[in-house]
Amino acid sequence: MLPKLLISITDNDDSARDAVAGLVRSFNLIAVDFKSAGDFLESDVRLRTDCLISDVRMPGMSGIALFRFLNASDRPIPTILMTAFADEAAHQAALAAGVVCYLSKPLDADMLFDCIRMAIGGPAKSSN
Repeated sequence: MLPKLLISITDNDDSARDAVAGLVRSFNLIAVDFKSAGDFLESDVRLRTDCLISDVRMPGMSGIALFRFLNASDRPIPTILMTAFADEAAHQAALAAGVVCYLSKPLDADMLFDCIRMAIGGPAKSSN
């Protein structure tokens, strides 16, 4: 069981964002969702976020651009990226940049849970 963490989710697709938020809540975590990276950055939730889950492809600022912005700030946030468009080069580049996980949609619940655990510094529950 994870402590009651605040997980922020950014995805411009309403149904995908709702599905990820529901999945995060099923882990007994607090999920706050945003339609864009800009909405997230403008919110006060940013300062309380323990882990960010972001779509890669969004209008305006992409998920990887959001991660890089946060990583260069005074408050980097462990980030999990997700995408419906598998691209091995982008996957490897994101992991090399320090993203915790790079997941394909639809998300696997166990894999997402493991990624959140890794993001907060805890062990993964499986060895995959």
